[in-house]
Amino acid sequence: MTTAVRIAPAAEDAHALVVSNRPTITSWSLRYFAPWWTTTATEVLRPGAHPTVDARVDASHRAAITRMITDYGGHDDLTYAGARTLVHREDDGTVYAAQPAQRLAYHATSDRRMLSVSGQWNEPVALAAARLARDLIRAQLLAEGWVLLHASAVARDGRALLTLGAKGAGKSTVATTLARQDGWDLLANDRVFARPEQDGTVRLLPWPAAAALGFGLLDGLGLYDSVRDLFLSGEQLHPTQHHQVTHALTVGDRAPQWNSAKSKELKCQFFPDQLASWLGCTLTTYATAAAVLHPRISPALTTPEAGEVAELGESDFFSAATEDRYPDLFHLAHDTHPDPGPVREHLAALPCQSVVLGHDAAANADALTRLADTLVTAG
Repeated sequence: MTTAVRIAPAAEDAHALVVSNRPTITSWSLRYFAPWWTTTATEVLRPGAHPTVDARVDASHRAAITRMITDYGGHDDLTYAGARTLVHREDDGTVYAAQPAQRLAYHATSDRRMLSVSGQWNEPVALAAARLARDLIRAQLLAEGWVLLHASAVARDGRALLTLGAKGAGKSTVATTLARQDGWDLLANDRVFARPEQDGTVRLLPWPAAAALGFGLLDGLGLYDSVRDLFLSGEQLHPTQHHQVTHALTVGDRAPQWNSAKSKELKCQFFPDQLASWLGCTLTTYATAAAVLHPRISPALTTPEAGEVAELGESDFFSAATEDRYPDLFHLAHDTHPDPGPVREHLAALPCQSVVLGHDAAANADALTRLADTLVTAG
């Protein structure tokens, strides 16, 4: 039985189909994208007429592609979505790839209208299919002049507060805190599409992804116990979550978890719909940028205070050079990377503030609500 789902950002022509021989895989895409992008179960009437991901549980096909790459042709050894990936490119532009540890294999046609992924198990294939569909849509949005910002965003009445900063600056703290307040909706947790419009505004679209939130933030917001209770009752968090975090939830250890070798905090990984059902955030599908906030976390601080306003830099925009986790492995964008200058200029003209936050969740919520109200109203 073949099932299919159509995925598209709000009010955009960009779209992709996920087609599979397992209903579990298309159901995964419906769940993954529905909170932020339009998703519709559909039929495939003309194969190849739309950008399509053909995702199948087929161990023999996966093995055949992997053998072809390793036994018969030269290949590159890369990292894609955090996994070792072997990539072979034909002269006509056709691409074959394999992820041995995940038991996955990929094929991209030379025209990039069809991507296929095959594997041995439902879950890895479902994860890969959603990722490829998002990559197909990202390429179409880039071609239409959208850029991808390293930012979180919340909106009220369609007007958004963008929060920018490096990893650990507090983007997730600001977004999650405000999205739990009356009148505010979560548009993006870590990445957001942006494009200047002819009316002088900057329109924003979400980047559907698992949301990573550390134990310290969950505990400070009073959410750790409810998250743990849901987890212990049998509810599942996103499978990319590190086993160390899963173990800590199981035994009730609320201390922040770390990968000491990489000096990286390990966080709970939530499906997009769990931001609403588990964390109490309301979500929205698009907005217009109204103001910019630059946060910083200072654990010793008891009362949030104003900080120095920063300018937008190259690290605030994802590009071929700065994309770390989801490189354009299959050259879907054909090296199309819009100039971020117009977005930078438009955002620089908006009301902008910097804030230093402490670890007092109630004080943060009070200060951020007042500051966000002021900035978005001014914008």
